[in-house]
Amino acid sequence: MNTKINMVDEKKLDKDIIGEAGKIIREGGLVVFPTETVYGLGANALDPKAVKKIFEAKGRPQDNPLIVHIWNIDQIKTLVHDVPDIAYKFMEKFWPGPMTLILPKSDVIPDVTSASLPSIGIRMPSNVIAKEFIKSSGVPIAAPSANISGRPSPTDVERCIEDLNGKVDFILGGEMCQVGVESTVIDCTVTPSCVLRPGGITLEMLREVDKKAYIDPAVMKKPDKNIKPKAPGMKYRHYAPKAPVKIIKGDLKKTVAKINEMVQNYIDENKAVGIIATDETKDFYKNGLVISIGSRSNMFSVSKNLFETLRCFDDKKVDIILSEAFEEKGMGVAVMNRLNKSAGFNIIRV
Repeated sequence: MNTKINMVDEKKLDKDIIGEAGKIIREGGLVVFPTETVYGLGANALDPKAVKKIFEAKGRPQDNPLIVHIWNIDQIKTLVHDVPDIAYKFMEKFWPGPMTLILPKSDVIPDVTSASLPSIGIRMPSNVIAKEFIKSSGVPIAAPSANISGRPSPTDVERCIEDLNGKVDFILGGEMCQVGVESTVIDCTVTPSCVLRPGGITLEMLREVDKKAYIDPAVMKKPDKNIKPKAPGMKYRHYAPKAPVKIIKGDLKKTVAKINEMVQNYIDENKAVGIIATDETKDFYKNGLVISIGSRSNMFSVSKNLFETLRCFDDKKVDIILSEAFEEKGMGVAVMNRLNKSAGFNIIRV
């Protein structure tokens, strides 16, 4: 397949390029596009043959449901039914933005899109290119992250090209994604509403709307192989770079000391070591390839840089990646959810 690649300036949208991408969607093709969370790999959500191409291009398991992206809230009327009042309140507060709502699906949603579940995830992105692209297509767009399944999600168009050039019809490039991790997924088919995947809309923010909202305890645990996932990212190993990741968790001073000790041991074994540090700790590491992921005082900077940092270590061909851990509150919940999965829950406590 010959993949066409075009860049679009978010401040000066080229509607001809975006319109061409929309036409490809209508004709059953695949288009990579930017969102505020990560880059998405889109197809017409209502076309089973087109949706199957997503799974083939990514190597994605068929029982992993997709999220349907819309540009206008009126679109949900045909896609879902029995929308609870709390869902409308979430929409009013957080749409457009990095939030997906699980709702009872209508018959127009093919089983391949929902992984044969009676529900479907719906999201309205805030990225201006994404909104214009969905609008130009004239259909709702099913889209997981635009990467080979299991790899770190792409927040830069170059990573999409690395993974999917020759496997998709069109790559629509924009700026680096601002949130850096996938959307928060909230199940609105249960009461109280339940977070199935943490993201850019934190639990604290959700509780401004639903005081009883909670995070599914399974989210921060190693996935059960027998689970039927209700949302993306619940079952399979995700976000994994080529090198194994180990998380060192505990008091920060002890964490730094332990990482320095481990780095020296790996160097003695002639292994190249990558270290995920922060602005506060980066100068405490004297050996290994050190990358600061952001500041602990701004966890949104950490989430924005997480996946690209993991990809950078792949570029440098390190043999092992050692990461500091983060407090699991606010945006730290989403960061640790992704880190834990990237490490296969390989955690060393100090």
